[in-house]
Amino acid sequence: MNVTSQIKQPILIEMELFEKKFYESMTSKVALLNRITYYIVNRKGKQMRPMFVFLVAKMLSENSEVNERTYRGASVIELIHTATLVHDDVVDDSNRRRGFFSINALWKNKIAVLVGDYLLSKGLLLSIDNGDFDLLQIISVAVREMSEGELLQIEKARRLDIVEDVYYEIIRKKTATLIASCCALGAKSVSEDKDLVEKMRLFGELIGMAFQIKDDLFDYTDDAIGKPTGIDIKEQKMTLPLIYALNNCSPKEKSWCINSIKNHNKDKKRVREVIQFVKDKNGLTYAEQKMVQFQQEALSLLQDFPNSTYKESLILMVNYVIDRKK
Repeated sequence: MNVTSQIKQPILIEMELFEKKFYESMTSKVALLNRITYYIVNRKGKQMRPMFVFLVAKMLSENSEVNERTYRGASVIELIHTATLVHDDVVDDSNRRRGFFSINALWKNKIAVLVGDYLLSKGLLLSIDNGDFDLLQIISVAVREMSEGELLQIEKARRLDIVEDVYYEIIRKKTATLIASCCALGAKSVSEDKDLVEKMRLFGELIGMAFQIKDDLFDYTDDAIGKPTGIDIKEQKMTLPLIYALNNCSPKEKSWCINSIKNHNKDKKRVREVIQFVKDKNGLTYAEQKMVQFQQEALSLLQDFPNSTYKESLILMVNYVIDRKK
């Protein structure tokens, strides 16, 4: 049994029911929309985000039971996440998603943008129609922060003047905030304890930070992960290994590296040289250490909870984030 199947084992029944509810939450009277949402549902990823919602909710609830609010929270987060992926593919002019054609590749940008907007509105309405205003607040903060994170990254990529603290701020907003909101939603759906909800939000944020650093490290390895090596350098994205290397080299090396990224990012040989430069400056080692630090902090937040299959799955999930090969 692979790791994701192991993680999912204690929540198999919930995940099956969730898939039905999630598909229902996307339905429309417009045939074209239904055709596209059917395409999306049939090409789903690992569904890590709903898994976080259910595992946290079941770990915290007295009888290890979830409720309708938990299902709505998981559906909303998946609707919002799917909307951002559809929009991301338009922004990045990407034709593939998880090995399949993206929505914009099949139905063009205009339709993809509208589908993303539709999914976003369906997510918000699912909360409003059921009076889940506390859940809606958690989700709305995540949407705002994700937008800010993306724009902050674009702004900094233009000048390549990013420092480590700004990098953490970008990945916290861009990636970690969504996982944080999954864990907060799971907690909030079964508990009114604000400290507990905040603790689980922080747990998700720490996992998200480790997750993004792992993604950044893939750019420097030849593992089959679905994105080519050096793609971040070609896109002028400042990731942690690169930031560390630039902060620990001579002024001459720094200007060569920045010039390479700004003006020679399409030159395969030059990109390979930058990757080697980052490795030589211990950028990968440093980033790995930081990733493990975030992972250990996340695990420490689970220590006080009684042992259960749900807690075990969450620990597995945290370790999977940094051990995964794609």
